[in-house]
Amino acid sequence: MADDPPEVLRTTAGDFPIGVCRVRVGGREWAVRHTRAVLSQSDESAYLDDPDRHPYGVVLWPAALALAHEVATRAGEFAGRSVLELGAGVGLPGLVAAGVGARVVQTDRSELALALCRLNGERNGAAGLECRLADWEAWSEAGRYDWVLGSDVLYGATLHADLRRIFEGNLSAGGRVLVSDPFRSVSLHLLEELEASGWRVVMSRWSIGDGPSARPVGVFELTPPP
Repeated sequence: MADDPPEVLRTTAGDFPIGVCRVRVGGREWAVRHTRAVLSQSDESAYLDDPDRHPYGVVLWPAALALAHEVATRAGEFAGRSVLELGAGVGLPGLVAAGVGARVVQTDRSELALALCRLNGERNGAAGLECRLADWEAWSEAGRYDWVLGSDVLYGATLHADLRRIFEGNLSAGGRVLVSDPFRSVSLHLLEELEASGWRVVMSRWSIGDGPSARPVGVFELTPPP
């Protein structure tokens, strides 16, 4: 993964300097624009301690990288399918899903994040992508999807009920959820609740980064009860 010279994202909320990380996923190089890359635990601590930090959604997180790799390894399960991405942020998992032939709707409640997500789609020449402003707490999306994707979206316990309603209400028959998380304790509570109520939960483990600073990330496939 390498950085290009910084660019500037011009929005109605102001101008934001952005960097470009080039990451190789699924045999293709993706140029991912972001305001900051948070790839290790120390990166995350520094980001959270920064009083001038940009919103979460415009940062490149390890969970997004892990989910993108997971999608790429399962390309055949996404080709020709419909995908809803929650909290898309910079949009890497949805980009990869579109790259293997899925029809993807990327959602985020932040207009700034969606502007960056849209820019990443355009600059990477991704087809089959649509960006929509959406808030989990005031959810109005009625479409049904074969897959619901989310990277690092389980961090807020107060949002778990909203996420569960989306999982249950927006999956098509036979649909599945794929979420990635760096093993935050609060995130595991929702997964445990789903499993206790009959959902099937299967995990694959990824390691993002090199050496002792590598960040472990779980990618959880959630299948609703029959």
